[in-house]
Amino acid sequence: MRQKFRVAITILLAVVIGLPGCSLRKSKEFEFDPDFSHYYGAATELSTPDVETVSYEEIASTRAPLTLKEDSPPEFWDLTLDEAIQTALANSQVMRDLGGLVLETPDNVRTLYDPAIEETHPRFGVEAALSAFDASFESQIFFENNDRALNNIFFGGGTRLFKQDLHSYQAQLSKRAATGGEFTIRKIIGYDANNSPGNNDPNLPWLVQVEGEFRQPLMQGAGVDFNRIAGPDGRPGAMNGVLLARINSDISVTDFELAVRNLVNDVENAYWELYFAYRDLDSKIAARDRALETWRSINALFVTNRRGGEAEKESQAREQYYRFEEDVQNALAGRPSDNVRTNTLRGTGGVQVTERRLRRLMGILASDGRLIRPAQEPSMARVVFDWEELLVESLTRRAELRRQKWRVKRRELELAASRNFLLPRVDAIGRYRFRGLGHELLNSERQEDRFDNAYQDLTTADFQEWQLGLEVQMPVGYRQGHAAVRNAELLLNRERAVLEEQEKQVVHGLTDAVAEVDRAYEVSQTSYNRRVAAKQHLDALASGYQDADENEKTRLLDLLLDAQRRLADAETAYYRGLLEYSLAIKNVHLQKGSLLDYNEIYLSEGPWPGKALSDAARLDKSRRKAPSLLNYIISWPWPVSQGPVNQRIMQGEEIYGGEAPSQEVEVPAVSEPPAATNAVDGSPIGAGVLRNAAFAPTGGNTPAEHN
Repeated sequence: MRQKFRVAITILLAVVIGLPGCSLRKSKEFEFDPDFSHYYGAATELSTPDVETVSYEEIASTRAPLTLKEDSPPEFWDLTLDEAIQTALANSQVMRDLGGLVLETPDNVRTLYDPAIEETHPRFGVEAALSAFDASFESQIFFENNDRALNNIFFGGGTRLFKQDLHSYQAQLSKRAATGGEFTIRKIIGYDANNSPGNNDPNLPWLVQVEGEFRQPLMQGAGVDFNRIAGPDGRPGAMNGVLLARINSDISVTDFELAVRNLVNDVENAYWELYFAYRDLDSKIAARDRALETWRSINALFVTNRRGGEAEKESQAREQYYRFEEDVQNALAGRPSDNVRTNTLRGTGGVQVTERRLRRLMGILASDGRLIRPAQEPSMARVVFDWEELLVESLTRRAELRRQKWRVKRRELELAASRNFLLPRVDAIGRYRFRGLGHELLNSERQEDRFDNAYQDLTTADFQEWQLGLEVQMPVGYRQGHAAVRNAELLLNRERAVLEEQEKQVVHGLTDAVAEVDRAYEVSQTSYNRRVAAKQHLDALASGYQDADENEKTRLLDLLLDAQRRLADAETAYYRGLLEYSLAIKNVHLQKGSLLDYNEIYLSEGPWPGKALSDAARLDKSRRKAPSLLNYIISWPWPVSQGPVNQRIMQGEEIYGGEAPSQEVEVPAVSEPPAATNAVDGSPIGAGVLRNAAFAPTGGNTPAEHN
């Protein structure tokens, strides 16, 4: 029989080897080519990835930007500051900045998805940490057929030709407890049919086992607090418990809050920059028009060869006109800036470039044919802050300090868990098992023969086994444990030192912001008086120049041109001081951590499921009891959080136009305070944009029409 089997195997192998036929011959298609030059180009060339992209028709429909070539005033879009902030937040899946961070280092950009990404991280997120305590089901099924010739009859159970049909079915359900213990329920079914003469009854092949097992750490790895800090599989330097994962999520939420705050801050800065650009343009247009009128009068004398119309006088007036015309062009178009964040008024960009900067922050089209025009005036009322309240509020509400405090709390928890590794590993182990043996695995009817089927024998509970013991593992010297504790102490000291330094920086920034409020207010009053005086000076010189004779006009020309420049500078300085005061008030709220509240913006997390709330209540109730013996390693229930952050302004704060009163100071009586319109010509803000200034003298130098 065996010889026939061997012959059959030999024939089968010969057929298998012969099946490929001529394909075993060497094929030229797969010959080795020692020339690798054709790989070099493909390895170094630039290629475009084939990914699924979303086409945004709105972006593709962006119109050409507004430039100096426009021959008519554009359509204005009157926009308030609140509308600008609302639009920016609604369009900000990515928190924009003016530094181009999203193009250079996109991995460092904050987005709307970051808190959820941290929460759902498959390794370090909260759900990943909780998954270590989830129940686990395992199942194994194996089939074996053994046919052996044994030299020793003892190993064959009384025979040297051993044959066996072996099946193994195993299923278990295990659960990790919060105390670090692991509990397992296991069921094992075995089928063993063999020809061993040592079997009392060879017709009893079925074996059923049901067992329960537990392993509970008593020292290292024991306790609810340790397992929630380090996790059940925590190691020195590699902890990933639920508390640490939750702290990481809270830090991510704080980073998101900072990104929102910075976006709001940038939008407000850009909004007032645009307001200043309009006011600066209006003042320069008015100065250009005054210079044009002066040039006209000088040119009239020049073409008639009268006294006061000398060539140097005419060219001097013409130069002043073109100087202001150049200023108008720059104030309208502007120059690209370095695009860095600043909390002070730069005032270097023109209307168009500043408007595009605001559009970028708002997340809208770079150009749609309209020109954004601020519809809100800056505040001119005096605001007085209480220093003690500011100091307390800044140290309490600054998001940077709250983020650093979360890091300190994380290091404190890591230090507490690291001390647990200085204890030996002592595990209590227990197992209890029920056995059943039978001819069959299962019979629907109960039989008198106790071994008729394995399940019937199992239910009799005649065969029970148990095991109980301790397992001890202890490194000599605890070198790694001591290093982990020392490292955790150093990390904690570092975070505390950083927190202390951050608090100092916050206080320094707050002092600068408060001092800037007083400086900006006083300077705005001074610049207003300067503007009024410069206007009166120019009006007096212009009136005297018109009534003067030719000799007197020659003397007054230099003074008139200088007065025009002084008035233009005074108007620009006035609006600069006015906006610096508004930005100074905003910066106080920025430094004390209430900028979002100042703009009525609040962040909130989604609701927790009801099961989580009930578990938290049950845990709080259990922690109020005396600590159990299994929880003696870390017996203090450390509070991790002080509750939700108060995002509203503290009571007692003084702020104009808000929930608290402010102190309003009257403008000096030299003149009435400016209204919401351009004080130079009474036109609304931005009305002089693209206003024509034409002069065609009868002779001499004839400038072209200017837009």
